[in-house]
Amino acid sequence: MLVETEKSSNKVANRHPETEWLDELPAQDPRALASREDLQRINALMRHVPLLVEAWRKSEPDRWIQTIVELGAGDGTFLLKFARAIAPKSRPYKVILLDRVNLVQPGTLENFRQLGWQAEVVTADAFEWLAQSQITEAAFLCNLFLHHFDDDRLQLLLRHLALRANLLIALEPRRSALPLVCTKLLGLIGCNDVTQHDAVISVRAGFLGKELAALWPKRGWYVQEAEAGLFSHCFTAQRFTETGKG
Repeated sequence: MLVETEKSSNKVANRHPETEWLDELPAQDPRALASREDLQRINALMRHVPLLVEAWRKSEPDRWIQTIVELGAGDGTFLLKFARAIAPKSRPYKVILLDRVNLVQPGTLENFRQLGWQAEVVTADAFEWLAQSQITEAAFLCNLFLHHFDDDRLQLLLRHLALRANLLIALEPRRSALPLVCTKLLGLIGCNDVTQHDAVISVRAGFLGKELAALWPKRGWYVQEAEAGLFSHCFTAQRFTETGKG
């Protein structure tokens, strides 16, 4: 459930993005492989698939979205879980899984096909791809992606997205005391040193209040930004269109 307020006493200091270890390790490094498995468990604990489904259904996109693009898609399994969750009540979509490194297994693409979804892997830098892409009127999904960038880079990324998207849904770390305390406990559930290190950095680079909305274009959009679950922050931007909900 989304909550519109954030208690000031629960805040952590201003955003401070830093490079995470996982972004610097070779894709097939054993510590990186273990950390990506950890992230799947952390996503489950943060309930990011149910939270994304909730935000998606509120936007009622079936009538006006043809393509879904996930930025920072990793191995594609997060979006596959989302696809499986909405498939019974939704039509199939074309999916673009975008990341700097191709980690998507053939079996994952086959699982999309079994749902009737058409999945494509794009290996590229998000900024470069968005600047050159011809895609418009798509739904863009970000799961633990936007917090990697400082405000200047983030504003540039959001400007690119506003040109390409009819819908953006982003689930990010919430920069507050409870998530920060919980990062200290990740070793108890078997997370490795990379995950434990990066989790602290992620929370300190996370979001509060209306920080993302402040960087988003003001006109032509229906914007919502709020706490999500116990640990997360959700930002949704929906373009006002003739067919769209907005």
